[in-house]
Amino acid sequence: MSLLTLLPFIVLIGAMFLMTRSAKKKQQQAVEMRNQMQPGSGVRTIGGMYATVKEVNEDTVLVDAGPGVELLFAKNAIGAVLTDDEYNRIVHGIEHDLKSDADLVPDDASSLTETGAPAADATADDKAVDLGKKDAADEPADDAPAGEAKTDEEPKKTDGDSEAK
Repeated sequence: MSLLTLLPFIVLIGAMFLMTRSAKKKQQQAVEMRNQMQPGSGVRTIGGMYATVKEVNEDTVLVDAGPGVELLFAKNAIGAVLTDDEYNRIVHGIEHDLKSDADLVPDDASSLTETGAPAADATADDKAVDLGKKDAADEPADDAPAGEAKTDEEPKKTDGDSEAK
């Protein structure tokens, strides 16, 4: 048998080896994570339930899912062990904020734009903002005829031959 006929089999065996190696690494990391569980840790089960670890045994975990609700799970059913900040943010809605209360931004922008004047006086002085787009009916009547003003504003149409490509 030549090397050329064995090459596809060698490549296939190499790919299978690499896939099983990465899967074993992920399984080992999951086992280490589950072994680091301690009572008081927040966890998420593979079903998506959040709870607090109450007791850790060899193959099982007793979790507290709420007031008076204790559930017994297999260790393999724990999907993730959460940090205290992450667990409190998800379950209790408590944000651990490192910033002081002085840095809070108001929900609306009115406090940022307010001056000492009442709102009624401010709207009386406002004028329409020109954004550069005008309709033919909105154009002011100048001394020049309307046809000349329109040719100055709009580019001339061509047959499609353009120098800018």
